[in-house]
This record gives sequence, C-alpha cells and structure tokens, in this order.
Amino acid sequence: MLQNEIPAYELMSRREAKAEDLRGAYFRDTTAIIHSYPFRRLKHKTQVFFAPSNDHICTRIEHVQHVATIAATICKGLELDDELAWAIGLGHDLGHAPFGHVGEAVVNELTADTGGFRHEMYSLRVVDHLAYYGKGLNLTYAVRDGIISHCGELFEQSILPDFTVKDLSLITDRTVSPATWEGAVVRISDKIAYLGRDFEDAVKLKIISREELPETVSKVLGASNSDIIDSLVTDVVDCSAEHEAICFSDRIYEAVCILKEFNYRHIYQSPLLSDYHTYFERILKIIHDYLNYLFTRYGFSFEAYKEEKNLLSIRFGDYIRKMQQFYEQVDHGYDSLITDYIAGMSDNYALDCINEIITPTYMYEQFNRFLME
Repeated sequence: MLQNEIPAYELMSRREAKAEDLRGAYFRDTTAIIHSYPFRRLKHKTQVFFAPSNDHICTRIEHVQHVATIAATICKGLELDDELAWAIGLGHDLGHAPFGHVGEAVVNELTADTGGFRHEMYSLRVVDHLAYYGKGLNLTYAVRDGIISHCGELFEQSILPDFTVKDLSLITDRTVSPATWEGAVVRISDKIAYLGRDFEDAVKLKIISREELPETVSKVLGASNSDIIDSLVTDVVDCSAEHEAICFSDRIYEAVCILKEFNYRHIYQSPLLSDYHTYFERILKIIHDYLNYLFTRYGFSFEAYKEEKNLLSIRFGDYIRKMQQFYEQVDHGYDSLITDYIAGMSDNYALDCINEIITPTYMYEQFNRFLME
C-alpha cells in the first residue's frame, strides 16, 4: 500500500488557521474551489478548440472535472485519498489564461521582463491570493502542492513524490515533484484526461478521421476516448501497485508516446488552430496595451475610468479599487496588475473587451436612442 511520508497534520495545514468542519479538510477545499469565481470562469475558457457555440467540445471546466474523476478513480484503486486527488484535480487549472495554451504563450511573452507566465505557478497565485479579491481560498498544503506541481505536458513514464514540505511560493520549475502520491496521480491523470478527449474532439470537428489514428494506439489503447481512458487507468493502477510508483507499463507508455506525437502533429499544430492563434494573440495584445494606457493615465482615480465610456474601463477601474490593498500590502507593487486581469478573463469576456475598446456599448445605446427620437 502506498503511503505518504509527510505527517497528515502538515499536509492538511492551511496558510491561515481554520477550524475544520464535518466536510473534512480536502472536501472543504473542493467546495471552496467550485464556489470560487475563477472556477466558474473555466466554463468559458478554451481547452484546445475554440468553439463557444458547440456544447460537445471540451472546455476547461470539463477538463478539470475529467482530471478529478480519473485521479479519484486511480486513488480508489490504489487505496489513496480520493478526496485529496479530487480537490487537486478541480483546482489544477484555475490559473489558465483565456484561449488555452496560445493565451498562456502570449501572456508569457508580455511578462518576459518580470519572469514570464506559467499556468501552474499562476494557479497557485490564484488560490493563494487572487480569488475573492486578494483573500485567496485558504486551501490545505497538500492541495496547493498538487496544483503547482501538476504539469501535464511532461510525459514521464513514472512519477514519484518527493515527500517534502516546500515553500511553494518560491517554485518556478515546472518539473518539481509533488509532495504526495495523490499529487503524482493528478499529474499523470492530466495526460490521461486530454489525450483521448482531444482526439475525440478533433474527430468531431473533422480535423482528422478516426481511421488516421496509428494502429499501435488503436490496438493497445483503443480508438475512442472512453476506451483510451479505461486502458490507461487500469494500467496505472496495476503498474503502480506493482512498482510502488505512479507509472505506466512499458507497452502502454509506448502507445501513449505515439498518441501524444500524433496529437501534436495533426491537432495542436494543425492549420485550423494556427489560424486562430494569430487572431487570439492580436486580441490579447490589444487588450494589454489598452489596460496599460488606462492605468498609466488614471491610476487610482477610480471615477476617472468612467470617462472612457466603455464597460472594460469601468470594470478594470473597479478591479483596481477592490485589489488595491492586496497589491500594496502583499504584492508590494503593481507589476502584475494587468497580467492578473488578463489571465483571469474567460474567452468570451476577452472578446467582449475588444468590442468595448473598438465600439463601446454606450455608442449602441446612443444610436438606438437617436433612432427612437
């Protein structure tokens, strides 16, 4: 049986003291996450495909639920804490920027002078500070550790926890190991959740056909998302119990790597997504420049933001007002202000912001008022 080597009281410790209730430490974290604004915004954030009008294409909120359920299932099979895995899974992508990984790349470029942007580290910033206007969610150490160390883009065959209590705020390396077995399970579940689902969505959007899937993958893992998940979960449970590491068997891992390479070549780097990338990059850079102009011009004169006569300016000024204490007393400056605001946007809100910059809502209202006179 796999057991964590860190005392339970340390794993369950919080940044601020709090008496636990009948939910238990990790289930309490789950409820804190799902009731938070950053979690709600995930329903309008791109996973891979930008398709807000298609209810059957995976969005970020569905992805985190897939990761949570897969991780909880593996933990049940390995007699680990499925509530801890569930909480980490639901919270692991709270820091994702709008428009998926292209949004992350754009924000990373915009913040190159101040250390760049990685959604794993930013997710910790969200749960520690930004949620609830600077107060954070006050999650347990184990959940916070699992969130920052979840990187699903590293395709390790085997993952071992390091069983150390670290200052998570100092972590800048995506390869850092989780402190718990459950954190390791979420890290491998992230890959399980998106490999088959991204393939399924690409077939639905007719980017590829099911028949194009490499024969090794279809024979070893299956040719549908449900079959692929079942094959991978079963293998992880069997292999991990035997080797005392969260791992894939050699045969399954070979098929996983082939599927990963297939997805990157035919889906993530497809012309359809590349065309969208240029468009999304332009949107986020225009918003960034405009917000920088607003803050430089109006600063903390909150009423002055209304002079722009658009909803983006008004909302941005209100955000600064609500977060001023956090930036001054905790962040010790406003270097991350604009990045925080953009990274928190949903896809839909980012598109609304562009419309507000170019053709503000008040112009429509004035035009309609003129027609009625």
